[in-house]
Amino acid sequence: MAWTEKEIQSVWDKAERVSPENENVGFRKDQCGAWIQRSAYGKRNTKYGWEIDHIKPVAKGGGNELSNLRPLHWFTNASKQDDRLTKIITSKGEHNVYAETGEMF
Repeated sequence: MAWTEKEIQSVWDKAERVSPENENVGFRKDQCGAWIQRSAYGKRNTKYGWEIDHIKPVAKGGGNELSNLRPLHWFTNASKQDDRLTKIITSKGEHNVYAETGEMF
């Protein structure tokens, strides 16, 4: 789906603000605690890329209303199975790590 800049910003606004310093350089966290960067929207070739995720998938009756959307690290979004959110990427300090092993992403 092609989202408008306004829609992308509205979903970004739902990400967790961590500190003014992070906010100033465009970083927030997604629901799983992974760092995401505002300018990395839609970029799967970066550590901090993110996508707009449907909480309830469209195929299962979910819509495109803001209440059904969330910002999610691209790797976690791509790893969803059976439409269930599983924490794949999270953070440790300033770095994103694999939740299961703690290894750097």
